[in-house]
Amino acid sequence: MHVGDVAEDFISDLPQSIIENILTRLPIRDAVRTSILSTKWRYKWSTLTQLVFDENCVTPSNDRAPVEKSLVKFITHALFLHQGPIHKFQLSTARLQCCPDIDQWLLFLSRNDIRELVLELGEGEWFRVPSCLFNCKKLTRLELFRCEFDPPPTFTGFSYLRSLNLHQVLVAPEVIESLISSCPLLESLSLSYFDSLDLNIRAPNLKYLCLEGEFKDICLENTPLLVAMSVAMYMTDDIAEHFEQSSSCNFLKILGGVPRLERLVGYIYFTKYLSIGDDPGRFPITYSHLKIIELYQVSFEDMKEILVVIRLVTNSPNLEELQISGSSNTLAAIEAPDLDFWEKECPSDCSFEQLRLVKMTDISGVPHEMEFIKFLLRNSPVLEIMSITPCAFLTERKMNMLIELVRFRRASAQAEILFIQN
Repeated sequence: MHVGDVAEDFISDLPQSIIENILTRLPIRDAVRTSILSTKWRYKWSTLTQLVFDENCVTPSNDRAPVEKSLVKFITHALFLHQGPIHKFQLSTARLQCCPDIDQWLLFLSRNDIRELVLELGEGEWFRVPSCLFNCKKLTRLELFRCEFDPPPTFTGFSYLRSLNLHQVLVAPEVIESLISSCPLLESLSLSYFDSLDLNIRAPNLKYLCLEGEFKDICLENTPLLVAMSVAMYMTDDIAEHFEQSSSCNFLKILGGVPRLERLVGYIYFTKYLSIGDDPGRFPITYSHLKIIELYQVSFEDMKEILVVIRLVTNSPNLEELQISGSSNTLAAIEAPDLDFWEKECPSDCSFEQLRLVKMTDISGVPHEMEFIKFLLRNSPVLEIMSITPCAFLTERKMNMLIELVRFRRASAQAEILFIQN
């Protein structure tokens, strides 16, 4: 190339699909700024099908009002100049909670083939979702944070919705159930921070489920394809009383119809909830696909909770990873009556042929915890690591626990016991 020749602009001549891919990876503010590069670039950003807005779109300031005004102006301007369909719109800000402009933006989006809508709003009053949202018939993903959600009587569901995430959303319980059952293609569902919710889920294509909040009842009535679920339950006195009066088997209501489950994570009160109700007796289901189980704050002084854990692991023949944290009242659990329970309830022919990793945390070393560890070591022929982390408050019993652990018979010659002290 001779001196004075103008360098050829390869980027500007790339196919539009590649340029859009490049612009999509930029923050929206930088994508809009490409307009100043040349006349060729002036409106290239305006055909982007994915628009993600947050407070970084405008110059930061400690003065709230100018930031809000600038952000509204920026988003309105971007939508006004936009050309063609908008497949994804995401707004993540705590600044515009009750901004009336959001209603106008959603009305505009409802007319532009919107498929993914994410509203992450925080602080102040809840944003009431306008009725035009329910006209977005092509939605495949909907995420709402701190919103009021009240569909009109004429709403019949989102026929194409595959992912639904409601976080701190004000909505009637019956509306949630109706919404879930009227989204026939739903694959991913996340509900968090709900109070005293009685939930019955009918979603034949559901694969991923995440629940967090105060649940009076959970029933997975029709979820045969579920592969991963995570449940965190918060307990109030009213809910605890409701649990005590229940006679139906919670274990079967949640886990009785999920044969394809691959990963199960149960946080606080989950095993307590599963243990409530009549004993189901012989299990009607084998979890042939279940590879990972994580259970937190399991009470090893409650025989019914222990039974829940045993039934889960012994009915999961292909289990590969098991993580359990204890929540024992040491004084109550140290007496540990019914140690013959382990002979009665654990199958003599049980063998965990795929179990390679076990993590036990917050362990007090009380008899039923130690019996459970002994049971796993004795029946896991390919176990590689058994990791034990004792409770922080445990002091003088640590050495006794360690001595007892190394004496346990191991089915795996390669099994290594790691005793981790915080």
